[in-house]
Amino acid sequence: MQTTPQTTKDLSFEEFQSEILKDYKIAMTSRECSLLGRREVLTGKAKFGIFGDGKEVPQLAWAKVFQNGDFRSGYYRDQTFMMAIGELSIQQFFAGLYGDPNIDHDPMSAGRQMGGHFGTHSLDEKGDWKNLLEQKNSSADISPTAGQMPRLLGLAQASKIYRNVKGIHSPKFSNNGNEVAWGTIGNASTSEGLFFETINAAGVLQVPMVISIWDDEYGISVHAKHQTTKENISEILKGFQRDNKHKGYEILRVKGWDYVELVETYQRASKIAREEHVPVMIHVLELTQPQGHSTSGSHERYKNKERLDWEIENDCIRKMREWIITSSISTEMELDTIDKNIKKQVREGKKLAWEAYQNPIKEEQKEAIQLITNLANSSINKVFIERVITELANVSDPIRKDIASAIRRSLRYVISENSSEKHILHEWIDAYMERIQPKYSSHLYSHSKKSALYVKEVLPTYDTSAEDVDGRLVLRDNFDVIFKKYPQALIFGEDAGKIGDVNQGLEGLQEKYGELRVADVGIREASIMGQGIGMAMRGLRPIAEIQYLDYILYALQIMSDDLATLHYRTKGKQKAPVIVRTRGHRLEGIWHSGSQLGGVLNLIRGMHVLVPRNMTKAAGFYNTLLECDEPALVVECLNGYRLKEKLPTNLGEFKTPLGVVETLKTGSDITLVSYGSTLRLVQQAAKELLEVGIDAEVIDVQSLLPFDLNHDIVKSVAKTNRLMVIDEDVPGGASAYLLNAILGEQNAYQHLDSKPKTLTARAHRPAYGSDGDYFSKPSTEDIFESVYAMMHEVNPNDYPKLR
Repeated sequence: MQTTPQTTKDLSFEEFQSEILKDYKIAMTSRECSLLGRREVLTGKAKFGIFGDGKEVPQLAWAKVFQNGDFRSGYYRDQTFMMAIGELSIQQFFAGLYGDPNIDHDPMSAGRQMGGHFGTHSLDEKGDWKNLLEQKNSSADISPTAGQMPRLLGLAQASKIYRNVKGIHSPKFSNNGNEVAWGTIGNASTSEGLFFETINAAGVLQVPMVISIWDDEYGISVHAKHQTTKENISEILKGFQRDNKHKGYEILRVKGWDYVELVETYQRASKIAREEHVPVMIHVLELTQPQGHSTSGSHERYKNKERLDWEIENDCIRKMREWIITSSISTEMELDTIDKNIKKQVREGKKLAWEAYQNPIKEEQKEAIQLITNLANSSINKVFIERVITELANVSDPIRKDIASAIRRSLRYVISENSSEKHILHEWIDAYMERIQPKYSSHLYSHSKKSALYVKEVLPTYDTSAEDVDGRLVLRDNFDVIFKKYPQALIFGEDAGKIGDVNQGLEGLQEKYGELRVADVGIREASIMGQGIGMAMRGLRPIAEIQYLDYILYALQIMSDDLATLHYRTKGKQKAPVIVRTRGHRLEGIWHSGSQLGGVLNLIRGMHVLVPRNMTKAAGFYNTLLECDEPALVVECLNGYRLKEKLPTNLGEFKTPLGVVETLKTGSDITLVSYGSTLRLVQQAAKELLEVGIDAEVIDVQSLLPFDLNHDIVKSVAKTNRLMVIDEDVPGGASAYLLNAILGEQNAYQHLDSKPKTLTARAHRPAYGSDGDYFSKPSTEDIFESVYAMMHEVNPNDYPKLR
């Protein structure tokens, strides 16, 4: 070990000593938080704990080169780093551990994520961007291992865009692309496909990304020999090392207990990534995990005595302490005093966090007990209610569940009674639930003035001589206007660039706007999604294209766990308004049928899901979304690009509203509800039904999430008294979602004279070819016969049995 770390400026010995001791104090504070945090879990005050002990010293070195404007995309071992950059205090650490829902107490997630999941605030109280160049930034963590990697790619790519694309005004987001995106991952999680996909993509893109791999030789209880070929991730990735002929990575290796080498390594990594826009991989070796993986078990169960002894001897803080003493920076006695003071500070911080969390709840507990006591004194069932009071009063560390449950159970005993005390308690619990529920449920979607729901419809306008063109041309020309109007807008995907996407909706736009704004990417859907998330978190307006809806399954985990939850899990403090463009619905065969929307709907709540029936409607959705601050999935009709549409004159300006259905044909006998490509079949069937005297009303859903905010479908059902939902998803898929919304939320059941029905595809994926489509998904004849059968049940004389 060298004796003196290189620094970016000359320091006096006193300044050098002060800096080293400051780092030591941060490391010890973090370690003591980990140790005390585990005890808080084991005593029952916290539910679960996962800590950063054993990783403290490398994170100190990392923090030294982390600059304002930089971004972190890490995982749940990075508490020391967050403390070192001033974004995590002792009290905040414990507030997160307790799940305190007060955003001022737990600024990471307001209790919505377990401790160890870190983030900073990119948005102000109104949901507007803060100046990200004036702060150190951390994108909000997620638990799925390696799930932070795709987002890391996008955070780094934003710097490349800001440095190389002219015309973007970005005073809050970038200083000429000088910002570095820093990622962290455990050695075992490098086995995940998301890691390899992102590493490859970053090497291709050449973005300023530094990934630190914390290597303690284990993944939970499983040794590296079961995780990684050669038990060494940097060894097997050395082919990514750049050389004189090929671009690639700079791969660095450093021992995690060597403070001096760590500081120099991170300084070198920062310089390479920041100045050259070259990705860097730092393999941090010989780390330990003093308390094991988490509070769910003990590492003594899977580590032998030799390994446990080695971890004690090579603990990074112990090694740092030895270096401080041998280098005469401080004495053992002085360090003992520091340790003692830190233990006291951590205990005090823990106490303050617990009191801040518990005091409001205890006040609510007292108020509830008094109200229930009043109820008991006025009730003939006093003896039973008093048992509830005793039970609630005996809870020394209450949670809000205890309070709400006690009141709701108490009210059961006075169902048949009528007293002022009962009415007061009713009003109290209603107000309590209304006040408390948002602490755990708010901000799934934007609360800002840029919510998509505030964007009003603007109809397309047409010249009297408007020509019929392929639908793809409406999209292409609208995208052209978008890229002129929004310098920060860009689109990327498989075949999106040079050939202008597989259906020519971007024809010629790469040549016009350049390879960075209209870009081809490799076949790697998860990291495409990550590019979108990361760039959107840094103020750009990315449109991430997934070639077919079927292929979105590769990216669905990232959409579900990261993108859809971001605004919610930060309680409105971060956002990523990514537009995900894809195409789906009816085509040919199992892998290009693109109708698995039932699964998508249930996995990406927090995003909008839009299903335009034609390209004009799709273009209108893109125009709407670029004025809002929320993520969305737009599914274009795969078989609609060559169908003729009128070319609007107000391209880039007309807007399709979200959550608004459109009635395409009025009728009096039955309401037919559908969307996307199937809608054309429904419209044809409705024409044919008129020939047998059945007048169907046809409604285009347009937007699945949100759905029919004005409840226009129930108004239709009130007129027709019959309902059928037609959908090409599997039985129980999107059609079940729609039926539940119409009957359960809009209460359309009260207007029905016939049993509501769904007509869906078969349970299997569609077979290949036109006959595969016909016999796998609803056809015009299926729709006609199903509607006719409903009318036959109503009036068999006028509608005799068809077959």
